[in-house]
Amino acid sequence: MAQGKVTFREDRCKGCGLCITACPKQIIFLDKNKINIQGYNPATVEKMEECIGCGNCALMCPDLIITVERF
Repeated sequence: MAQGKVTFREDRCKGCGLCITACPKQIIFLDKNKINIQGYNPATVEKMEECIGCGNCALMCPDLIITVERF
């Protein structure tokens, strides 16, 4: 199975949660311990080693803050 790496521009994330619902592995969550400059809890990945690099999260993001690498 392919592996991937997801990177979020946390400073621009508005915490809409669309990426969370799009992730088939359910490894994305809103980090309640962080607040970005816009005042939102940004999305982040919990278990990066489980990422398959499908890119669903990046496709769903309305603000284009997610980068997906596949290897």
